[in-house]
Amino acid sequence: MLAYTIRRVLWIVPVLWVIATITFFMMHAVPGGPFTRDKERPPALEAAVQREYGLDQPIYEQYARYIGDLVRGDLGISFHTRQPVMDTIIDRAFTSAQIALLTLVVAVVVGMVLGVLSALNHNGAGDYAGVFLATAGASVPHFIVAMFLVIVFSVNLGWFDQVGWGGPATPGDIFNFSAYEPKKMVMPVVALSALPAAYIARVTRASMLEVLNQDYIRTARAKGLRETRIVLRHTLKNAMIPVLTVVGPIAALLASGSFIIESMFNIGGIGREAILAAQRRDYGLIMGTALFYALIVSVANLVVDLLYAVVDPRIRYR
Repeated sequence: MLAYTIRRVLWIVPVLWVIATITFFMMHAVPGGPFTRDKERPPALEAAVQREYGLDQPIYEQYARYIGDLVRGDLGISFHTRQPVMDTIIDRAFTSAQIALLTLVVAVVVGMVLGVLSALNHNGAGDYAGVFLATAGASVPHFIVAMFLVIVFSVNLGWFDQVGWGGPATPGDIFNFSAYEPKKMVMPVVALSALPAAYIARVTRASMLEVLNQDYIRTARAKGLRETRIVLRHTLKNAMIPVLTVVGPIAALLASGSFIIESMFNIGGIGREAILAAQRRDYGLIMGTALFYALIVSVANLVVDLLYAVVDPRIRYR
């Protein structure tokens, strides 16, 4: 297990290098640049700006300098704010992490409950209700869900606020309950969790039905074991591997930030910052957030692979 983990961690390095290379050349292949304006500036001023940020150098020299900075852990600076990209990501990542964690918890709990209830009531009313909710959640994009929630629960009923995030501003305030504003937290989390909850519910239902038809489940029932024990100890655990396969990528995507939801609710997370960077053609911040997303996805996939061995003792890595 240790050797496998070390190999996978080392493989993340060339993955990040490939992502960095592709992103770098794509940014420089797009017409225009971070300082392109509708109104042209004097040639001398434009040349000075290009020279200040090293954009006047040949592309291969810019690439070599960029990779060298990455090796030292420097993601460069934002051309818009002139702040280090690493600082911007760290400042915004805490907000996105809160949204991702709450959304993942809600999606996993709701999705697994729906999936288990549907499987245990196969072809019954509970199964049809669960399938309907899962299908509806998977069919409606989360920005449509967000618009519906805003119109009904914010504009018409006035139950929740629709601007900003109500979580703590710093990690030190996590256990300070006065730092939370639930009215601002409900709608973004519900809107963002609808789609992953639906996928988890469908996968859980299919996996549970497959396990319930196995011979060892029939044997457990023949021995007179209680249904609750059969479901919790034998069925649910063995049905978790397909669920983990889905939860891993979902967790990675949520951790990297929700572009649309953060923009709709004006939440200062890393997803909204990435959209603003793309609009401003901020090379440094675009490439920095792309690397951040790639790292999150790689680590999440590694964690999921390692959890396979925890859930199923038959799986061994060498």
